[in-house]
Amino acid sequence: MDIESEGDVVDLNYSAEDDAFRQEFRDWLEANLVGKFAALRGLGGSGREHEAFEERLEWNQHMAAHGWSCVSWPKEHGGRGLSLQQQVIFHEEYARANAPARVNHLGEELLGPTLIAFGTPEQQARFLPKIIAVEELWCQGYSEPGAGSDLAGVKTKARLEDGKWVVDGQKVWTSLAHTADWCFVIARTEPGSVKHRGLSYLLVPMDQPGVEIRPILQLTGTSEFNEVFFDGATTDEDLVVGEPGAGWSVAMGTLGFERGVSTLAQQIAFQRELQLIIDLARTNGAIEDPIIQDQIVKSQMGLDMLRMHGLRTLSGEQGIEASITKLLWAPWHRSLGELAMAVAGAGGLTVAQAPYELDELQALYLFSRADTLYGGSDEIQRNVIAERVLGLPKEARV
Repeated sequence: MDIESEGDVVDLNYSAEDDAFRQEFRDWLEANLVGKFAALRGLGGSGREHEAFEERLEWNQHMAAHGWSCVSWPKEHGGRGLSLQQQVIFHEEYARANAPARVNHLGEELLGPTLIAFGTPEQQARFLPKIIAVEELWCQGYSEPGAGSDLAGVKTKARLEDGKWVVDGQKVWTSLAHTADWCFVIARTEPGSVKHRGLSYLLVPMDQPGVEIRPILQLTGTSEFNEVFFDGATTDEDLVVGEPGAGWSVAMGTLGFERGVSTLAQQIAFQRELQLIIDLARTNGAIEDPIIQDQIVKSQMGLDMLRMHGLRTLSGEQGIEASITKLLWAPWHRSLGELAMAVAGAGGLTVAQAPYELDELQALYLFSRADTLYGGSDEIQRNVIAERVLGLPKEARV
C-alpha cells in the first residue's frame, strides 16, 4: 500500500509482500482464536474493559509467546519491525477477526515507543521485555482535576530525597489504573515553575502504600476510569524519562504515538458497530424510515472519510493531524450512538432481564457521550488548530 499522495489521489494498492503478511496473520488468528479463546471474540474495548479481563490477558500473553506483541517496534528492541503498511494490516486483520480488545495497549502503543525514543538503555532493558511478554501493565498519569485537556497545568509534584522521587498529587480519568503495575506520571519537579516548564516524566510503581486508586462509576455502570492519589509514593531516581524538568517534550511524544496507526483498527470497530445498527434497522423495520436511511448513509460516508483521512496522514508527523483526527472521529462516533438509539426506538430504553446489563448498542450510546471530552476535548482541539496552524489570537486565559 503506497500512502504517499499526489494531489488529491491516494494509492491504496498493497504489495505482494504485504498481501503475504496479511494472509500469514489472518491464518494465525483463525488457527488460534479457537477453544477457550473463541469465547473472547468481541469482548473488551472502550466502556467494556471489565469483560473477561483475566482471559484476555492470557490471550495477549499467548500472542506474545508467538511473536505477535509489539509488532511495530524495531527488531533490535524485540519487535517485528513491521513497515507502516504491515502495521495497518495487523490492526485491520485483528479487528476483522473480531478478536478481543488487548489489555496491553498503553504499554505497547504508548510507553514502549516513548522509551525507545527517549529512554536510556537501562530503562529499555528493564521495561521493554516485560511489555513485550505482557507481564507488566501500564496506565497513564496525565490528567488532573484542574488539568485535563490543559495538560500543562498539572499540579502533582515530585521531589528528590535520598535517591528517590517522592510524588504527591492526584490524577483523574486514569484508564485501567486498577489493573496496572506501573504508571507513567507527569509531575512538576521544579518548584515555582509554570505551564510546560519544570515537568518531568516519571515511571512510578502502583503497588505501594503511597498510591490509592478509586474507581469512577460511569454511565455504563462500569469503572475503567479511576482517580489515583499519590501521597508520598516513591520511585527510583533513574526512572525519569528524558532530563528532569524537560518532560513536556516526552509527554508530547507519547501523545503522538497515541494517535497513530492503531486508529485505523478503531475505524473497523466503528464499521462493525454501524453494521449492527443496520442489521437492527432491517430486523425491526426502522430501515423503512427515510430519515433513518439518510442518517445511515451519512454515517457510512463519514466513516469512509475518516478512513481516507487516516490513510492520508499516516506518512506524516502526528502533530496537528492528531488534533484534526480526534476532532473528526469523536463527534462522528457520538452521532453513531444517537443513531443506534433512534433505530432501537422504545426498546432502547429498557434492558431485557436480570442482571439488567446494557446491550452493545446501549453501551455504545452511553459511553460515546464522553468521546468529545476524553483524550482532549473538542474545544481544546479547535484551539490547537486555530492557534498553531491558523495563527489566530490565543484565547483569553485566566
